[in-house]
Amino acid sequence: MKAEIITIGDEVLRGEIVDSNKATLAQRLLQLDIECHHQVSVRDDRDDMRDAFLRALGRSDVVLVSGGLGPTRDDITSEVMAETFGRNLFLHEDSLEQIRAFFARIGREMTDTNRKQALFPDAAEVLLNPIGTAPGFAVKEQGSVFYCMPGVPSELVQMMDEQVLPRLAEQLEAPGGMMKMKVKVRVRVRARILRTFGMGESTLESELVDIARDGDAQLAFRTTFPDNLLRVFARATSIAEADAKIERVAKAIRERLGDIIYGEDDEGLETIVGRLLVEQGRTLAVAESCTGGLIAERVTAVPGSSAYFLGGVVAYANSAKQTLLGVPEPLLAEHGAVSEPVARAMAEGVRERFGADFGVATTGISGPDGGTDEKPVGLVYVAIATASRTHADQFVFPLDRARHRMLTSQVGLDWVRRSLLGLELVGPSLLRRQAGGPPPTGTRS
Repeated sequence: MKAEIITIGDEVLRGEIVDSNKATLAQRLLQLDIECHHQVSVRDDRDDMRDAFLRALGRSDVVLVSGGLGPTRDDITSEVMAETFGRNLFLHEDSLEQIRAFFARIGREMTDTNRKQALFPDAAEVLLNPIGTAPGFAVKEQGSVFYCMPGVPSELVQMMDEQVLPRLAEQLEAPGGMMKMKVKVRVRVRARILRTFGMGESTLESELVDIARDGDAQLAFRTTFPDNLLRVFARATSIAEADAKIERVAKAIRERLGDIIYGEDDEGLETIVGRLLVEQGRTLAVAESCTGGLIAERVTAVPGSSAYFLGGVVAYANSAKQTLLGVPEPLLAEHGAVSEPVARAMAEGVRERFGADFGVATTGISGPDGGTDEKPVGLVYVAIATASRTHADQFVFPLDRARHRMLTSQVGLDWVRRSLLGLELVGPSLLRRQAGGPPPTGTRS
Protein backbone atom coordinates (compact mmCIF):
# COMPACT_ATOMS: atom_id res chain seq x y z
CA MET A 1 0.00 0.00 0.00
CA LYS A 2 1.34 3.42 -0.95
CA ALA A 3 0.55 6.56 1.02
CA GLU A 4 1.12 10.18 0.09
CA ILE A 5 1.00 13.42 2.09
CA ILE A 6 0.03 16.78 0.57
CA THR A 7 0.35 19.97 2.62
CA ILE A 8 -1.28 23.12 1.28
CA GLY A 9 -0.48 26.75 2.01
CA ASP A 10 1.49 29.70 0.67
CA GLU A 11 3.03 30.16 4.12
CA VAL A 12 4.61 26.71 3.86
CA LEU A 13 6.19 27.40 0.46
CA ARG A 14 7.46 30.82 1.57
CA GLY A 15 9.09 29.32 4.64
CA GLU A 16 7.01 31.41 7.02
CA ILE A 17 6.16 28.32 9.06
CA VAL A 18 7.90 24.99 9.55
CA ASP A 19 5.86 22.23 7.95
CA SER A 20 5.68 19.80 10.86
CA ASN A 21 2.46 18.23 9.56
CA LYS A 22 4.29 16.00 7.10
CA ALA A 23 6.39 14.42 9.84
CA THR A 24 3.38 14.05 12.13
CA LEU A 25 1.26 12.32 9.50
CA ALA A 26 4.08 10.04 8.33
CA GLN A 27 4.73 8.92 11.89
CA ARG A 28 1.05 8.24 12.44
CA LEU A 29 0.90 6.11 9.28
CA LEU A 30 3.71 3.92 10.59
CA GLN A 31 1.49 2.98 13.53
CA LEU A 32 -0.54 1.01 10.99
CA ASP A 33 2.57 -0.19 9.14
CA ILE A 34 1.78 2.08 6.19
CA GLU A 35 4.79 3.67 4.55
CA CYS A 36 4.68 7.16 3.04
CA HIS A 37 6.07 7.09 -0.50
CA HIS A 38 5.54 10.72 -1.52
CA GLN A 39 5.33 14.10 0.25
CA VAL A 40 4.29 17.25 -1.59
CA SER A 41 3.71 20.90 -0.63
CA VAL A 42 1.70 23.22 -2.88
CA ARG A 43 0.54 26.82 -2.86
CA ASP A 44 -3.04 27.96 -2.37
CA ASP A 45 -3.36 27.84 -6.14
CA ARG A 46 -6.09 25.97 -8.01
CA ASP A 47 -3.88 24.69 -10.82
CA ASP A 48 -1.12 23.55 -8.47
CA MET A 49 -3.58 21.83 -6.14
CA ARG A 50 -5.39 20.11 -9.00
CA ASP A 51 -2.10 18.84 -10.38
CA ALA A 52 -1.08 17.50 -6.96
CA PHE A 53 -4.42 15.71 -6.51
CA LEU A 54 -4.26 14.09 -9.94
CA ARG A 55 -0.66 12.96 -9.49
CA ALA A 56 -1.56 11.44 -6.13
CA LEU A 57 -4.57 9.70 -7.65
CA GLY A 58 -2.35 7.93 -10.14
CA ARG A 59 0.25 6.64 -7.70
CA SER A 60 -1.10 6.42 -4.14
CA ASP A 61 -3.74 4.36 -2.35
CA VAL A 62 -4.07 6.73 0.63
CA VAL A 63 -3.62 10.49 0.36
CA LEU A 64 -3.50 12.65 3.49
CA VAL A 65 -4.15 16.34 2.75
CA SER A 66 -3.67 19.11 5.33
CA GLY A 67 -4.62 22.75 4.99
CA GLY A 68 -7.04 24.87 3.01
CA LEU A 69 -10.18 24.15 5.07
CA GLY A 70 -10.46 27.55 6.74
CA PRO A 71 -12.99 30.36 6.15
CA THR A 72 -10.85 32.75 4.09
CA ARG A 73 -10.64 33.26 0.33
CA ASP A 74 -7.43 31.27 -0.01
CA ASP A 75 -8.93 28.20 1.70
CA ILE A 76 -10.06 26.27 -1.37
CA THR A 77 -9.29 22.60 -0.75
CA SER A 78 -12.96 21.50 -0.83
CA GLU A 79 -13.66 23.50 -3.99
CA VAL A 80 -10.61 22.25 -5.88
CA MET A 81 -11.16 18.65 -4.78
CA ALA A 82 -14.73 18.84 -6.11
CA GLU A 83 -13.64 20.44 -9.39
CA THR A 84 -10.81 17.97 -9.92
CA PHE A 85 -13.04 14.92 -9.58
CA GLY A 86 -16.11 16.40 -11.30
CA ARG A 87 -18.29 16.75 -8.24
CA ASN A 88 -20.62 19.41 -6.88
CA LEU A 89 -20.40 20.88 -3.40
CA PHE A 90 -23.12 20.16 -0.85
CA LEU A 91 -23.92 21.90 2.43
CA HIS A 92 -23.59 19.61 5.46
CA GLU A 93 -26.15 21.00 7.89
CA ASP A 94 -24.81 19.15 10.94
CA SER A 95 -21.36 20.64 10.38
CA LEU A 96 -22.84 24.10 9.99
CA GLU A 97 -24.64 23.75 13.32
CA GLN A 98 -21.47 22.52 15.01
CA ILE A 99 -19.58 25.55 13.70
CA ARG A 100 -22.29 27.84 15.05
CA ALA A 101 -22.16 26.04 18.39
CA PHE A 102 -18.38 26.47 18.51
CA PHE A 103 -18.68 30.24 18.20
CA ALA A 104 -21.48 30.30 20.74
CA ARG A 105 -19.27 28.52 23.28
CA ILE A 106 -16.61 31.22 22.98
CA GLY A 107 -19.16 34.04 23.07
CA ARG A 108 -18.93 35.10 19.41
CA GLU A 109 -21.35 35.13 16.51
CA MET A 110 -20.47 33.10 13.43
CA THR A 111 -19.81 35.18 10.31
CA ASP A 112 -21.05 34.25 6.84
CA THR A 113 -17.52 33.40 5.76
CA ASN A 114 -17.50 30.37 8.07
CA ARG A 115 -20.41 28.85 6.15
CA LYS A 116 -18.01 27.66 3.43
CA GLN A 117 -16.40 25.34 5.99
CA ALA A 118 -19.55 23.21 5.89
CA LEU A 119 -19.36 22.70 2.10
CA PHE A 120 -18.01 19.35 0.90
CA PRO A 121 -17.67 17.45 -2.41
CA ASP A 122 -20.58 15.13 -3.23
CA ALA A 123 -20.32 11.67 -1.61
CA ALA A 124 -17.66 12.90 0.84
CA GLU A 125 -17.64 11.46 4.36
CA VAL A 126 -17.41 14.27 6.91
CA LEU A 127 -14.75 14.04 9.66
CA LEU A 128 -15.64 15.73 12.95
CA ASN A 129 -13.46 18.47 14.43
CA PRO A 130 -14.34 18.87 18.13
CA ILE A 131 -11.74 21.57 18.84
CA GLY A 132 -11.97 23.84 15.78
CA THR A 133 -14.26 25.21 13.09
CA ALA A 134 -12.88 23.19 10.15
CA PRO A 135 -14.39 19.72 9.70
CA GLY A 136 -12.42 17.35 7.51
CA PHE A 137 -13.68 14.97 4.88
CA ALA A 138 -12.82 11.76 3.05
CA VAL A 139 -13.31 11.23 -0.69
CA LYS A 140 -12.95 7.93 -2.55
CA GLU A 141 -11.90 8.25 -6.18
CA GLN A 142 -10.83 5.47 -8.55
CA GLY A 143 -9.56 3.19 -5.79
CA SER A 144 -7.75 5.93 -3.83
CA VAL A 145 -8.97 7.58 -0.65
CA PHE A 146 -8.23 11.26 0.09
CA TYR A 147 -8.44 12.33 3.73
CA CYS A 148 -8.56 16.12 3.98
CA MET A 149 -7.76 17.64 7.38
CA PRO A 150 -7.12 21.11 8.85
CA GLY A 151 -3.63 22.56 8.76
CA VAL A 152 -3.67 23.62 12.44
CA PRO A 153 -1.40 20.99 14.04
CA SER A 154 -3.50 20.38 17.17
CA GLU A 155 -6.67 19.93 15.11
CA LEU A 156 -4.87 17.78 12.55
CA VAL A 157 -3.43 15.43 15.20
CA GLN A 158 -6.76 14.90 16.93
CA MET A 159 -8.60 14.30 13.66
CA MET A 160 -5.89 11.92 12.45
CA ASP A 161 -5.95 9.93 15.68
CA GLU A 162 -9.70 9.88 16.25
CA GLN A 163 -11.14 9.96 12.72
CA VAL A 164 -8.62 8.83 10.13
CA LEU A 165 -6.54 6.11 11.78
CA PRO A 166 -9.58 4.08 12.92
CA ARG A 167 -10.99 4.20 9.38
CA LEU A 168 -7.67 3.11 7.90
CA ALA A 169 -7.35 0.29 10.45
CA GLU A 170 -10.87 -0.93 9.68
CA GLN A 171 -10.24 -0.88 5.96
CA LEU A 172 -6.92 -2.67 6.36
CA GLU A 173 -8.55 -5.51 8.24
CA ALA A 174 -11.42 -5.86 5.76
CA PRO A 175 -11.37 -8.93 3.48
CA GLY A 176 -8.85 -8.33 0.73
CA GLY A 177 -7.36 -5.31 2.46
CA MET A 178 -8.10 -1.67 1.85
CA MET A 179 -7.67 -1.62 -1.89
CA LYS A 180 -8.28 -5.32 -2.56
CA MET A 181 -4.53 -5.72 -2.70
CA LYS A 182 -3.33 -8.34 -5.15
CA VAL A 183 -0.49 -9.58 -2.93
CA LYS A 184 -1.25 -12.61 -0.80
CA VAL A 185 1.16 -11.81 2.05
CA ARG A 186 0.99 -8.42 3.68
CA VAL A 187 4.32 -6.94 4.70
CA ARG A 188 4.27 -5.43 8.19
CA VAL A 189 6.52 -2.43 8.80
CA ARG A 190 7.67 -1.46 12.29
CA ALA A 191 10.07 1.15 13.60
CA ARG A 192 11.58 2.23 16.90
CA ILE A 193 13.52 5.39 17.70
CA LEU A 194 16.38 5.37 20.20
CA ARG A 195 17.13 8.85 21.55
CA THR A 196 20.78 9.66 22.28
CA PHE A 197 22.51 12.66 23.78
CA GLY A 198 26.20 13.42 24.01
CA MET A 199 27.68 11.91 20.84
CA GLY A 200 27.81 13.36 17.33
CA GLU A 201 26.13 11.80 14.31
CA SER A 202 29.37 10.83 12.56
CA THR A 203 30.75 9.28 15.75
CA LEU A 204 27.55 7.30 16.18
CA GLU A 205 27.88 5.98 12.64
CA SER A 206 31.46 4.97 13.34
CA GLU A 207 30.49 3.22 16.58
CA LEU A 208 27.66 1.32 14.91
CA VAL A 209 29.26 0.69 11.52
CA ASP A 210 28.81 -3.10 11.72
CA ILE A 211 25.24 -3.10 13.09
CA ALA A 212 22.15 -3.65 10.90
CA ARG A 213 24.19 -4.35 7.79
CA ASP A 214 22.76 -7.77 6.93
CA GLY A 215 19.31 -6.66 5.79
CA ASP A 216 17.55 -8.05 8.87
CA ALA A 217 16.68 -4.49 9.85
CA GLN A 218 17.72 -1.04 8.76
CA LEU A 219 19.33 1.71 10.84
CA ALA A 220 18.93 5.40 10.01
CA PHE A 221 20.30 8.52 11.71
CA ARG A 222 18.61 11.85 12.30
CA THR A 223 19.68 14.92 14.23
CA THR A 224 17.05 16.75 16.26
CA PHE A 225 19.20 19.20 18.16
CA PRO A 226 20.49 18.60 20.74
CA ASP A 227 19.72 14.90 20.32
CA ASN A 228 20.72 12.39 17.70
CA LEU A 229 18.05 9.84 16.91
CA LEU A 230 18.62 6.26 15.80
CA ARG A 231 15.69 4.80 13.87
CA VAL A 232 15.59 1.02 13.68
CA PHE A 233 13.28 -0.12 10.90
CA ALA A 234 12.19 -3.65 9.99
CA ARG A 235 9.83 -5.44 7.60
CA ALA A 236 8.29 -8.86 8.17
CA THR A 237 5.15 -10.86 7.54
CA SER A 238 3.92 -10.25 11.10
CA ILE A 239 4.20 -7.54 13.71
CA ALA A 240 5.77 -9.98 16.16
CA GLU A 241 8.48 -10.94 13.68
CA ALA A 242 9.23 -7.30 12.82
CA ASP A 243 9.37 -6.36 16.51
CA ALA A 244 11.74 -9.25 17.20
CA LYS A 245 14.08 -8.04 14.46
CA ILE A 246 14.02 -4.53 15.90
CA GLU A 247 14.62 -5.79 19.43
CA ARG A 248 17.74 -7.70 18.36
CA VAL A 249 19.22 -4.62 16.71
CA ALA A 250 18.18 -2.29 19.54
CA LYS A 251 19.78 -4.60 22.09
CA ALA A 252 23.06 -4.59 20.17
CA ILE A 253 22.97 -0.79 19.92
CA ARG A 254 22.31 -0.40 23.65
CA GLU A 255 25.19 -2.73 24.48
CA ARG A 256 27.48 -0.70 22.22
CA LEU A 257 26.44 2.84 23.24
CA GLY A 258 25.45 2.39 26.86
CA ASP A 259 24.02 5.27 28.83
CA ILE A 260 24.06 7.91 26.07
CA ILE A 261 20.75 6.31 25.03
CA TYR A 262 18.25 7.92 27.35
CA GLY A 263 14.85 7.08 25.86
CA GLU A 264 12.73 5.91 22.97
CA ASP A 265 10.32 7.32 20.40
CA ASP A 266 8.66 10.66 21.32
CA GLU A 267 9.75 10.95 24.95
CA GLY A 268 12.18 13.83 25.46
CA LEU A 269 14.74 14.09 28.23
CA GLU A 270 12.43 16.19 30.42
CA THR A 271 9.85 13.39 30.35
CA ILE A 272 12.42 10.73 31.25
CA VAL A 273 13.79 12.87 34.10
CA GLY A 274 10.29 13.49 35.42
CA ARG A 275 9.49 9.79 35.45
CA LEU A 276 12.71 8.96 37.31
CA LEU A 277 12.06 11.67 39.89
CA VAL A 278 8.56 10.32 40.51
CA GLU A 279 9.77 6.72 40.74
CA GLN A 280 12.41 7.64 43.32
CA GLY A 281 10.32 10.22 45.17
CA ARG A 282 12.89 12.96 44.59
CA THR A 283 12.49 16.68 43.89
CA LEU A 284 14.21 19.31 41.75
CA ALA A 285 14.83 23.07 41.82
CA VAL A 286 16.81 25.13 39.30
CA ALA A 287 18.86 28.33 39.35
CA GLU A 288 19.31 29.71 35.86
CA SER A 289 21.30 32.60 34.49
CA CYS A 290 22.23 32.13 30.81
CA THR A 291 19.38 29.67 30.14
CA GLY A 292 16.85 32.24 31.37
CA GLY A 293 14.27 29.77 32.68
CA LEU A 294 14.51 27.29 29.82
CA ILE A 295 15.13 24.31 32.11
CA ALA A 296 12.12 25.24 34.23
CA GLU A 297 9.99 25.69 31.12
CA ARG A 298 10.95 22.27 29.77
CA VAL A 299 10.38 20.53 33.09
CA THR A 300 6.97 22.11 33.66
CA ALA A 301 5.85 21.33 30.09
CA VAL A 302 5.47 17.72 31.27
CA PRO A 303 2.05 17.00 32.81
CA GLY A 304 2.30 16.13 36.49
CA SER A 305 5.58 17.98 37.02
CA SER A 306 4.20 19.58 40.19
CA ALA A 307 4.91 16.25 41.90
CA TYR A 308 8.66 16.75 41.65
CA PHE A 309 9.50 20.29 40.52
CA LEU A 310 9.57 22.71 43.44
CA GLY A 311 10.54 25.89 41.60
CA GLY A 312 13.23 27.91 39.92
CA VAL A 313 15.05 31.22 40.04
CA VAL A 314 16.21 33.18 36.99
CA ALA A 315 19.07 35.08 38.59
CA TYR A 316 20.45 37.12 35.72
CA ALA A 317 21.99 40.04 37.61
CA ASN A 318 24.67 39.59 40.24
CA SER A 319 22.39 41.25 42.77
CA ALA A 320 19.76 38.57 42.11
CA LYS A 321 22.35 35.84 42.60
CA GLN A 322 23.22 37.34 45.97
CA THR A 323 19.71 38.16 47.18
CA LEU A 324 17.77 35.16 45.89
CA LEU A 325 20.40 32.41 45.97
CA GLY A 326 22.80 33.56 48.66
CA VAL A 327 25.87 33.70 46.40
CA PRO A 328 28.53 35.60 48.43
CA GLU A 329 29.51 38.97 46.97
CA PRO A 330 33.25 38.27 47.47
CA LEU A 331 32.85 35.12 45.35
CA LEU A 332 31.32 37.13 42.51
CA ALA A 333 33.98 39.84 42.84
CA GLU A 334 36.86 37.38 42.75
CA HIS A 335 35.68 34.90 40.12
CA GLY A 336 32.94 36.67 38.18
CA ALA A 337 29.38 35.53 37.53
CA VAL A 338 30.49 33.07 34.85
CA SER A 339 32.69 30.80 36.93
CA GLU A 340 32.70 27.41 38.58
CA PRO A 341 32.53 28.68 42.19
CA VAL A 342 29.47 30.81 41.39
CA ALA A 343 27.76 27.93 39.54
CA ARG A 344 28.32 25.71 42.56
CA ALA A 345 27.01 28.34 44.94
CA MET A 346 23.91 28.85 42.78
CA ALA A 347 23.14 25.13 42.71
CA GLU A 348 23.58 24.78 46.45
CA GLY A 349 21.63 27.95 47.16
CA VAL A 350 18.57 26.95 45.13
CA ARG A 351 18.56 23.44 46.56
CA GLU A 352 18.67 24.72 50.13
CA ARG A 353 16.07 27.45 49.63
CA PHE A 354 13.53 25.17 48.02
CA GLY A 355 14.36 22.12 50.11
CA ALA A 356 14.89 20.04 46.98
CA ASP A 357 16.88 16.84 46.55
CA PHE A 358 18.59 18.26 43.45
CA GLY A 359 19.63 21.80 42.64
CA VAL A 360 20.79 22.54 39.09
CA ALA A 361 22.48 25.80 38.05
CA THR A 362 23.66 27.36 34.79
CA THR A 363 25.77 30.44 34.18
CA GLY A 364 27.49 31.33 30.92
CA ILE A 365 27.94 33.59 27.91
CA SER A 366 25.43 32.70 25.20
CA GLY A 367 26.52 35.54 22.93
CA PRO A 368 26.73 36.82 20.35
CA ASP A 369 28.82 39.31 22.35
CA GLY A 370 30.03 39.66 25.92
CA GLY A 371 33.04 37.37 25.64
CA THR A 372 36.69 38.03 26.47
CA ASP A 373 39.96 36.22 25.82
CA GLU A 374 39.71 34.53 29.21
CA LYS A 375 35.98 33.89 28.98
CA PRO A 376 34.96 33.48 25.34
CA VAL A 377 31.47 33.51 23.93
CA GLY A 378 30.04 30.03 24.39
CA LEU A 379 31.61 29.43 27.79
CA VAL A 380 29.19 27.91 30.27
CA TYR A 381 29.28 26.32 33.70
CA VAL A 382 26.74 23.76 34.81
CA ALA A 383 26.44 22.58 38.41
CA ILE A 384 24.30 20.08 40.27
CA ALA A 385 24.02 19.89 44.05
CA THR A 386 22.65 17.22 46.36
CA ALA A 387 22.79 16.91 50.14
CA SER A 388 26.08 14.99 49.89
CA ARG A 389 27.98 16.59 47.04
CA THR A 390 28.20 19.34 44.44
CA HIS A 391 29.55 18.75 40.96
CA ALA A 392 30.34 21.39 38.34
CA ASP A 393 31.98 21.41 34.94
CA GLN A 394 32.98 23.90 32.27
CA PHE A 395 32.14 23.74 28.57
CA VAL A 396 32.57 25.94 25.54
CA PHE A 397 29.74 25.51 23.05
CA PRO A 398 30.50 27.46 19.83
CA LEU A 399 26.86 27.89 18.85
CA ASP A 400 24.29 30.58 18.24
CA ARG A 401 22.44 31.93 21.27
CA ALA A 402 19.33 29.74 20.96
CA ARG A 403 21.22 26.47 20.51
CA HIS A 404 23.72 27.40 23.23
CA ARG A 405 20.89 27.80 25.71
CA MET A 406 19.16 24.60 24.56
CA LEU A 407 22.34 22.52 24.77
CA THR A 408 23.13 23.90 28.23
CA SER A 409 19.63 23.04 29.45
CA GLN A 410 20.03 19.53 28.04
CA VAL A 411 23.27 19.02 29.95
CA GLY A 412 21.57 20.10 33.18
CA LEU A 413 18.66 17.69 32.66
CA ASP A 414 20.98 14.88 31.63
CA TRP A 415 22.96 15.33 34.82
CA VAL A 416 19.77 14.89 36.83
CA ARG A 417 19.04 11.69 34.88
CA ARG A 418 22.57 10.42 35.40
CA SER A 419 22.49 11.26 39.10
CA LEU A 420 19.23 9.37 39.55
CA LEU A 421 20.67 6.34 37.74
CA GLY A 422 24.05 6.47 39.48
CA LEU A 423 25.93 7.22 36.25
CA GLU A 424 29.03 9.32 35.65
CA LEU A 425 28.30 13.02 35.09
CA VAL A 426 29.70 13.79 31.64
CA GLY A 427 28.98 16.32 28.92
CA PRO A 428 28.47 16.18 25.15
CA SER A 429 31.73 15.07 23.57
CA LEU A 430 31.15 16.56 20.13
CA LEU A 431 30.99 20.22 21.13
CA ARG A 432 33.04 20.10 24.30
CA ARG A 433 36.33 21.91 23.86
CA GLN A 434 37.78 21.64 27.32
CA ALA A 435 36.99 20.20 30.73
CA GLY A 436 36.81 22.60 33.62
CA GLY A 437 35.54 21.45 36.97
CA PRO A 438 37.23 18.79 39.06
CA PRO A 439 35.73 15.36 39.66
CA PRO A 440 32.71 15.19 41.98
CA THR A 441 33.46 16.25 45.52
CA GLY A 442 31.71 15.79 48.82
CA THR A 443 31.10 19.51 49.33
CA ARG A 444 32.08 22.77 47.77
CA SER A 445 35.70 23.56 48.63
